[in-house]
Amino acid sequence: MTMVETRHVETSVHGRYLLRSGPEERVLIGFHGYAENAEAHMAELEKLPGAGEWTLVAVQALHPFYVRRSPEVVASWMTRVDREHAIADNVAYVRRVVEQFPAARVVVFAGFSQGAAMAWRAAAAIRSAGLIVLGGGVPSDVERSTDLPPALVGRGARDDWYTEEKLKKDLKFFDGADVTFCFFDGGHEWAEEFRRAAGEFLKRF
Repeated sequence: MTMVETRHVETSVHGRYLLRSGPEERVLIGFHGYAENAEAHMAELEKLPGAGEWTLVAVQALHPFYVRRSPEVVASWMTRVDREHAIADNVAYVRRVVEQFPAARVVVFAGFSQGAAMAWRAAAAIRSAGLIVLGGGVPSDVERSTDLPPALVGRGARDDWYTEEKLKKDLKFFDGADVTFCFFDGGHEWAEEFRRAAGEFLKRF
């Protein structure tokens, strides 16, 4: 019987990001959650206190799909299929986005839910000043490194995605790192308390 094998071929696709211009020297680059899009993420970035003092960039994941029975297009960063290739593709993609801002002296990554993992991967691979993550843990492929920037980590008390168990697992990773926590009374969401904490965090830069 002839065996069926899986082979891969490298290709290129066009990614898209939304830009709200601001000071060229400070760029906040964000990654949306699963089944969201760059428009939704940009709306959240704009709500952060002090956002007007930053150039805002909302990056759309490379794998778009339609919301069921709707014309709305959302996206996903990856699935479990060919995960290693997707990680490499996503990091290369983010690197290209960062390169679009040569005047930036301060780059901060931000991610929500599935985008939180993308933000950790970006911070581990690309030089940055800070990291803001909400509702998502540290992916297993990111190793503890002294090169990781200061981070703000947020979780809602009723978050059923980034659970308390997942947070406890991450605490070992955070040990000794420059991490600020924001725990709030809410679920898997952008909460006003977290927005305020993110605004204070951004003041560091």
